Amino acid sequence: MERVKEKLASLRLEADEAQSKAEELKVKVKTLEQENLAKEQEITSLSHKNQLLETEVEKLESGIKQAKEEAAVGSQQGTQNETLQRRLQLLEEEAEEADKNLREKNEKLRQTDVKADHFERKVQALQEDRERWETKYEEMAKKYADAQKQLDDLVSEIGNV
Repeated sequence: MERVKEKLASLRLEADEAQSKAEELKVKVKTLEQENLAKEQEITSLSHKNQLLETEVEKLESGIKQAKEEAAVGSQQGTQNETLQRRLQLLEEEAEEADKNLREKNEKLRQTDVKADHFERKVQALQEDRERWETKYEEMAKKYADAQKQLDDLVSEIGNV
């Protein structure tokens, strides 16, 4: 009987140990389940973040592609813009040159107009002088004719005497 008691005590001890081990394992299982749940939540969160990042990567790649296309178009437009800028600069220079020539021509025209006015006044003054001289000539010619007639009359009277 003593053996049975020992066996029973040993079984009780084993049962207690098994029960405490079972409780430890239950706690460990619960801890592992909680860790597993936390890891699953983390995996779900990371999967969601991964999806968001993949979507963002797609957007960025699309943006990069669009930016490259716009850069190519911008480069073309930049070249066209540079060409147009050079052309505009040439046109501005031509316009400045034309404006300068126009100012010079206007100045020459003004000077010619002033000279023309001066010469018109000179011509008018000379015409007035000529008219005075013609009038004087006519008067002198008339006086000469009168004096010649008087001289002829005097010569004829002297010749008659």
